[in-house]
Amino acid sequence: MAPRMANSEPIHIIGGGLAGSEAAWQAARTGAKVIIHEMRPQRMTDAHLTEGLAELVCSNSFRSDDHEHNAVGLLHEEMRRCDSLIIAAADKHALPAGGALAVDRDAFSATVTRAIEQHPNIAVERSEVAGLPPLEWSNVIIATGPLTSPALAAGITDLTGEDALAFFDAIGSDYS
Repeated sequence: MAPRMANSEPIHIIGGGLAGSEAAWQAARTGAKVIIHEMRPQRMTDAHLTEGLAELVCSNSFRSDDHEHNAVGLLHEEMRRCDSLIIAAADKHALPAGGALAVDRDAFSATVTRAIEQHPNIAVERSEVAGLPPLEWSNVIIATGPLTSPALAAGITDLTGEDALAFFDAIGSDYS
């Protein structure tokens, strides 16, 4: 484990999906104080069914788990070596899926949620960050994807000057 961060300001992570949960886990392991801001259940999306963190809504598959012949599988192996909460939960709740890493969605999300909520350096705030984060937050990670709230998406669009935002699913992409 790395030494405690010198900055005493918490890291605010907007979004409790796969990326936000993993970012919180890794930062908290270094001794950083983390606040995850997750809008569910206060504001639900059209796809989510629960308030669980890291809820998988499209597929229960993390794709290939072959680290010797597939880039996605190599990413899984690298995450395992970095003590990834997401991959540990996936491994714990793996289902038969040939060479793919598929999981029991509910058990997977419950494991991630429990680990995050029980970590002494992580607080979960269940409310929407409507728009860009407040200026007084000195450390912010925006870990949001295609189900971003309209207010946050509008704030990002205004900040970047882009008229359209794109979402890239790195773990779902296949480079082999």
